[in-house]
Amino acid sequence: DVADSAHARPPLTSYQIADILKNDPNLVGEVTQIPAEGTILPDTYRYARNTDRQDLLGRMQAEQAKFLEAIWGTRAANLPFQNIEQAITLASIVEKETSRPDERDRIAGVFINRLRKGMRLQSDPTIIYGVTKGKGYLGRPILRSDIDGETTYNTYKIDGLPPTPICNPGRAAIEAVLNPADTKDVYFVADGTGAIVGVSVSNRG
Repeated sequence: DVADSAHARPPLTSYQIADILKNDPNLVGEVTQIPAEGTILPDTYRYARNTDRQDLLGRMQAEQAKFLEAIWGTRAANLPFQNIEQAITLASIVEKETSRPDERDRIAGVFINRLRKGMRLQSDPTIIYGVTKGKGYLGRPILRSDIDGETTYNTYKIDGLPPTPICNPGRAAIEAVLNPADTKDVYFVADGTGAIVGVSVSNRG
């Protein structure tokens, strides 16, 4: 058999990953169950032709479970979530907020500070997930009606974390959430170059 690769690159949702596998002609079998959001570890997976699609999804989930088991014990103390599922949910938001590896721990630190202070996360990607349910891309700018919309994922409207992850976060985003940057910032803004600038309560203009 000739080996091929399955790419589950972040920040894809479980629906999108399953859809990629459904359309891969080197795979066989049906996707009988789309994995729960946030349970797949994004990576490049080597597989033989005629591999079963559902089996490959199961392998992706097993890799995530193995990674989480290894890293959970390395987390910082006093994080504002109760279990690893909540950590994955926050990591999925961090994953969606930036594609720059050097910013993930800072963004994680901002969101964690907001959770500790009882502030809403106010993350635009959560609004998008509430509209699309992870089945596609919004394809347009976020509207005021979206921001004002009452969904369980709209972190402008709900307190704390949404009910599930909004994508399948990669290793770096999960690591950032479990060991965030030490910062007092509770806001971040783009500086025009693609980078972020943190803003604390005391110096917010």
